[in-house]
Amino acid sequence: MTPEMPLDDEHCTLPLLFGRVLDGAGGARRIDWDEARHWHPRHEGEILWIHLLRTHPGVEDWLKHHLGIPEPTAELLTGDATRPRAFREGRALVATLRGINFNPGAAPEDMLSLQLWSDGTRVITLRRAPLQTPRLVCNDLDAGEGPVDAGALVTALAEHLIDRMSHAVVDMNAMIDALEDATADTYSDQTFDSIAMIRRQSLALKRHMSPQHEALMAIASGAPDWFEDHDRREIAESIARLRRYLDDLDISKESALVLQDDIRARAAANTQRTQYVLAVIAGIFLPLTFITGLLGINVGDIPLSHPGSHGFWIIAGLCAGILGIEVLLLRRLKWF
Repeated sequence: MTPEMPLDDEHCTLPLLFGRVLDGAGGARRIDWDEARHWHPRHEGEILWIHLLRTHPGVEDWLKHHLGIPEPTAELLTGDATRPRAFREGRALVATLRGINFNPGAAPEDMLSLQLWSDGTRVITLRRAPLQTPRLVCNDLDAGEGPVDAGALVTALAEHLIDRMSHAVVDMNAMIDALEDATADTYSDQTFDSIAMIRRQSLALKRHMSPQHEALMAIASGAPDWFEDHDRREIAESIARLRRYLDDLDISKESALVLQDDIRARAAANTQRTQYVLAVIAGIFLPLTFITGLLGINVGDIPLSHPGSHGFWIIAGLCAGILGIEVLLLRRLKWF
């Protein structure tokens, strides 16, 4: 048997990343590309699932000529149109779904697309960049705890995509909580950068994941009859969870905005308090500066400037008296 291609190998000599034949009981056996191309069910309940690298040469031709998929649909499955959507084409279900990008060095809002086609007997998923969701479902199958039919497989893929989204939402909420717990003295440019990042991620995830809600609704309402009632119920649960996560994104965005406004209000209050203190100090020393400036001019007949007049002590006492009067007046006016 040809060895499985690694999930993150972008230079595969074959388009198959991995393949499984579901046994209808939660398990699966591995299948290589040669067998997958000519596969037919040996037993009732067997389902073929192959995960392909859609950028590999020849994938589109194989979809059109071997599976009889119409050319527009084959182009959709192998093209760069990544907006989530789903529709029924005869007995086949066609969908494009999005997942969170958790690859190293990537931002969560850099969404990854997963194309899907199924006629109830075969399930074909295609991706361009590495996506963890198919591998998670494959691991469940290898452990004997995976989906049992095509409808359950589609549902499992959708659930895992939404589960991955929850991690990004939880991380953003944790970051907001940490920023809110910080004291006013720790606010810095990095704090504002973190808030701006949260707002950008919230907006990006909301923009990218809102169409996914519509795609799942289309699957729940328009999937072929091999998509059973319990699968529709599972999809309905996924839709409800996705709606909650979208609401959480709105809350995260608003929380970040409120936190940003609170920080700016505190900064403005600190600035006003500092300006107030400076204004009071300036008000106190303004009369004293006027007196000392007036008596310090270099002209003749300055009072108390001749020897023996004790002018320094008289002026110092006068300034002290004025300072005392100003302090009493300001306290009476409750300026401090």
